[in-house]
Amino acid sequence: MPSNQASNAPLALIIDDDEMVRMLVRQTLEIAGIVVADAPDGEEGLTQFERLSPDIVLLDVLMPGMNGFEVCARIRAMPSGQRTPVLMMTGLDDSDSVNSAYEAGATDFVTKPITWPTLAHRVRYMLRASQALENLARSEARLADAQRMARLGHWDWDLQTDAFYRSPELLRILGAASGNLPPGYASFVALVHPSERGELERALSKALETGESYRMECRIACPDGADRIVHEQAVVARDETGAAVRIHGTTQDITERKSAEQRIQRLVLYDTLTDLPNRQYFKEQLEHTLVQAAKLQEKVAVLVLDLDRFKRVNDTLGHNVGDQLLVAVGERLTKSLRAVDHVARGDEGGVTGTLARLGGDEFTIRVANLPEAADAAKLARRLLTGLSQPFVLSGQEIVITASAGIAVYPLDGQDVDTLLQHADSAMYHAKQQGKDNYQFFSPSMNASSLQKLTMENQLRKAIERGELMLHYQPKVESCSRRIAGVEALIRWRHPDLGMISPAEFIPLAEETGLIVPIGDWVLEQACRQAAAWRAAGLKPGSIAVNMASPNFAQKDFVPKVAATLARERLDPGSIEIELTESILMQDAQAARVTLEALKSHGLQLSIDDFGTGYSSLAYLKRFPIDTLKIDRAFVRDVIQNPEDASITSAIIALGGSLGLSVVAEGVETEAQAEFLQKRGCDFMQGYLFSRPVIADDITAMLVSGPLPLDGARSRRGASAS
Repeated sequence: MPSNQASNAPLALIIDDDEMVRMLVRQTLEIAGIVVADAPDGEEGLTQFERLSPDIVLLDVLMPGMNGFEVCARIRAMPSGQRTPVLMMTGLDDSDSVNSAYEAGATDFVTKPITWPTLAHRVRYMLRASQALENLARSEARLADAQRMARLGHWDWDLQTDAFYRSPELLRILGAASGNLPPGYASFVALVHPSERGELERALSKALETGESYRMECRIACPDGADRIVHEQAVVARDETGAAVRIHGTTQDITERKSAEQRIQRLVLYDTLTDLPNRQYFKEQLEHTLVQAAKLQEKVAVLVLDLDRFKRVNDTLGHNVGDQLLVAVGERLTKSLRAVDHVARGDEGGVTGTLARLGGDEFTIRVANLPEAADAAKLARRLLTGLSQPFVLSGQEIVITASAGIAVYPLDGQDVDTLLQHADSAMYHAKQQGKDNYQFFSPSMNASSLQKLTMENQLRKAIERGELMLHYQPKVESCSRRIAGVEALIRWRHPDLGMISPAEFIPLAEETGLIVPIGDWVLEQACRQAAAWRAAGLKPGSIAVNMASPNFAQKDFVPKVAATLARERLDPGSIEIELTESILMQDAQAARVTLEALKSHGLQLSIDDFGTGYSSLAYLKRFPIDTLKIDRAFVRDVIQNPEDASITSAIIALGGSLGLSVVAEGVETEAQAEFLQKRGCDFMQGYLFSRPVIADDITAMLVSGPLPLDGARSRRGASAS
């Protein structure tokens, strides 16, 4: 069996009923390095062709049975035979036979008798030509595949004949078969969106006039109903006289790319939760607005709006509900803005507001073409009123308010960052004024914000610099006036400002998150002092340590307290954890678990400022509390105010009935002390006995025994110095 696989030599198939001809052809071709197979008739020849897939066929015309014309036609009908060169060998020299050979699909023909020396040259030429055609076909196929993958079609316009060629890929891009799209460039132009058609026609005219290439993007409406975006570019060919004779161009479908770019752009410029413009997009738009306002000498207002107590929603109902609330707030603000897009001022203009989400629970509104600052105030009030209406989310009714700050260009700033900063300062001032209101920016807010920022930075360094310290206020037995415990109270001795009140820096610590490390430091210092008093043989009772909500909410709060006690080798009863009612009620179930864990370690638990919060008998029964501390607000007027006297008496009685100790805070007069003692209050704490003092003063008190009032006052004077 002939094989050309090893040598890669071409394979020729000879089909001829004359054995002598087959032999002579074989000898001639083999000398030329061509592998040869043969067949004596048409049927065998077709079988051999299917089996061997030869590179060339030499075919006799006149054969018994199936003649050469039929064999050639059958070969051309096979997928593998469409491009195989066929050389017809015929003794017929009339033109009809030659025409019949070409009509049957012959590549070339030779007449008999054959000139043998030239046969091999002709066959080699036909093989080279066939290989060139094969390479061209493969190249065209690869090009077509590449264009299909790139969604790139090409076209050619002969300006002299007006002949217009479109590639198959271009027809696919245009959504048109070759028959239903009229010829000519004008048919493509007709598909272009009307708003962009003129630009394309101008580009084409300029190219024809100057000979320069052009490129542009345009939208097209395809015959199949699809809308696409294409990138069109073309070059002009000129003759020797400089006249334009031909235009070659490409058309690429960039619809998917543009769609992806738009999606990416939306991710960059829009908030994914609320689908509102984000901070970056808002700042870009505000920048454009300010440029326009500067030209027209107009005012622009920036409103920063922040939800009040949004964290409580997340903490109590979960972040999923919190996200739903943010989406609902965005929708309601958008509707409110539409409702007040035009503030009546007697003309066709009006105030337009554009909403964006800056991040978290903070939104901002850009108000352009502002007639008067009062119009921004009307808008702010309308927005706040709209937000105060209840939201219903996941079957839960939620009522929330917001605070807004307003900065006006050019009075409050002439650039984007300054206006946002000043509106933000005004918003925080609105929160300090009681929330659910708006405030215009004033320069004094800047000074306040700077002072606040400075204090925050200094507070961060106060622990490592040793500026924080603990004072202790005694808790005395009502009857014996002996010290039964102390409360640890933090103080900040600033190197320049002196003693800073906790009322100034504790809210700042809570706002910035510094309250957590500060709370940890207070607990550690109190435990160290308890260990020092124990080592000195003194028994001050328990040290009460106030815990803020962020400390109590930490997952490692209980292990941290236990580890601190263990490190100082303290009896757990040495430390009493004080908590407010509001902390316990933020998440009652979680609070109960934490309290029970603290009790399991032997710690004492008390509720500070009792009577000012929920004051529910139900939670007192649920929580493992040891002590109630009556808030000083009730003790202060207990002698003059019958209502305060009744409330104080009721709390003392409630504590007694539940087996809880009761401590009265803020005792300043002997009359108050006698009132409390008569009603069975267990312990008292206040300036009558001692102000908060340093640890050495407490040591002196412990050594001297019960607190005679005169001596207490003298010690207060000493500690104050």
